[in-house]
Amino acid sequence: MQIINLKEVPGHLETLANWHHEQWSYLNPEKTLAERIEKMQSHLMPDFIPTTFVAVGQELFGSAAIIECDMDTRKELSPWLASVFVAPEFRKQGIGSRLVLHAMEQAKNNKIKTLYLYTPDRDAFYARLGWSKLEKTDYHGYPVTIMSVNL
Repeated sequence: MQIINLKEVPGHLETLANWHHEQWSYLNPEKTLAERIEKMQSHLMPDFIPTTFVAVGQELFGSAAIIECDMDTRKELSPWLASVFVAPEFRKQGIGSRLVLHAMEQAKNNKIKTLYLYTPDRDAFYARLGWSKLEKTDYHGYPVTIMSVNL
């Protein structure tokens, strides 16, 4: 398995968009799959933000992204780690941790000092990787934890 930039394997974009939509559309119910695919096209542009990293081998395993903002209610926080996803059949193998740590290292290499994220249910996972809780809040009617990490 290797972790590379989605820009190197753009053919995986639609699969990722489908996975992300199935996993998290409840947090942004007004967005369609087609809109998600269209928005992810910006991850193929040369700028660092937004960027998606993918874990690949014989097939696609998962993703992690760095984006400008992931919560429309907290636009003052930027940039964000987002779209951390590992396909169900590949979970519990360390892929998610490797994706997060890779994204953090790439952010640091691009002079980013602090990253933010929100999670409905994985705060313990991120805490093990060095992230700290900022607050618990509701987002679109669901409880989430906002976290940060200094790079």
